[in-house]
Amino acid sequence: MGVDGNWIVSGVKKWITGGMVADYFTTLVMTKEHGSVMMLIERGDGSTVTTTPIKTSYSPAAATAYVIMHNVVVPPGNIIGKPGMGFLQTMANFNFERWGMVVSGNRHARMVLEECMKWTMSRKVFGKTLIQQPVIRFKLAEMAAEIEAVHSLLEDITYQMCKMTPAEINKTLAGPISLLKFKQTRVATVVSDHACQIFGGRAVTATGMGYVVEKFQKSFKFQAILGGSEEIMADFAIRQAMKGSEDMPARL
Repeated sequence: MGVDGNWIVSGVKKWITGGMVADYFTTLVMTKEHGSVMMLIERGDGSTVTTTPIKTSYSPAAATAYVIMHNVVVPPGNIIGKPGMGFLQTMANFNFERWGMVVSGNRHARMVLEECMKWTMSRKVFGKTLIQQPVIRFKLAEMAAEIEAVHSLLEDITYQMCKMTPAEINKTLAGPISLLKFKQTRVATVVSDHACQIFGGRAVTATGMGYVVEKFQKSFKFQAILGGSEEIMADFAIRQAMKGSEDMPARL
């Protein structure tokens, strides 16, 4: 903490979505006196906050940035919540962020399935449409079954979230939401793989009929990394289940 009660912040952060165009940064800062503190840091005129673009494989529209903060002055009024509670604030927000990622990711997977259905019913090979081939129908069936399974679980968890307070969600649904995100990104992997095989060369062409598939197979993996990687999601879900079973009587 600096003079006049202001905070002086220095540090860096990578892969900040929207960082290139942001005027404000909600930032988790580690301090010596108070531990983790959530702050609203302003870019401002002549600010010591600088951003550099990071090129990603999905889209420059995300304005992904490498953010550098050097001796940034943060007034006391820009502290979010209580000092020392920043990490808990961050973790609480993850449940809603991950839920939103599942909604978006599974909707994109459904769009890919729709494109595959249209393509296989119109594309003819050796006098037959692709959908007349059993191996193609199997791929479509597996994609549809997995997408619908994710959607069903998403509906169930969404209903529970609508009936619970944020505190109840954080206590009882953190594990199921993490497991759902893990499942959705695994399903996206299957969908991407099958769609690429169905579309062939068009699946790696950025224009024309395979555009949606090409875009999906190039970007779906971000869902498996952002908001918590697949391995972390799976492990966290099981650890939450273990924690909930500690008070249950043992079965002989």
